Amino acid sequence: MADYKIAPSILSADFARLGEEVDNVIKSGADIVHFDVMDNHYVPNLTIGPLVCDALRKHGVSAEIDVHLMVKPVDRIIPDFAKAGASYITFHPEGSEHIDRSLQMIRELGCKSGLVFNPATSLDCLKYVMDKVDMILLMSVNPGFGGQSFIPATLDKLREARKLIDASGYDIRLEIDGGVKVDNIREIAEAGADTFVAGSAIFGAKGDSDANDYDTVVAAMRAELAKAKS
Repeated sequence: MADYKIAPSILSADFARLGEEVDNVIKSGADIVHFDVMDNHYVPNLTIGPLVCDALRKHGVSAEIDVHLMVKPVDRIIPDFAKAGASYITFHPEGSEHIDRSLQMIRELGCKSGLVFNPATSLDCLKYVMDKVDMILLMSVNPGFGGQSFIPATLDKLREARKLIDASGYDIRLEIDGGVKVDNIREIAEAGADTFVAGSAIFGAKGDSDANDYDTVVAAMRAELAKAKS
């Protein structure tokens, strides 16, 4: 079975209890903490910065932190997140004047690097930088807001990206972000994804007592992934 990883997006968490929220979602069986960093410039929203990443590390969060930069330009903020404890730093090609240089910077600062592609952005630039990429993230919604519906055309794009990764011979994770839920995660995995960002589907889950029920939804996602045909 593929090495599937679930990455809850803290954009949907309760920010008044963020440390506790992250602790609970990791205890529920999730693998990676996903950061959606928006600048109200590249995307029409404003979210969190490196201080939040640093605060979670100081709180004791040891899981990998996957920082998705929806900012432009990216080079100024990359070192701040590396210093704050990011594990992965991914950015959009449109956010960098020199994609190769930005990828090199991330690795030189000790983090894993990645590129993010919007629904209508071509994967063409990947062929020139596969040796510098640890993660490819495909957006299955348009970036800027949580809670959107999955764009079905992303499944074909996942298959295209999976072929590129397999042909390259490099160890590159293929992540999906946007509208991932229990009822579609298996189909997404079968199209080639191995890392799944889910925000509202996890942090919005409620049990019978109206308390957060992260264990149940993460377990349900795992059960669906176990059925996926590679």
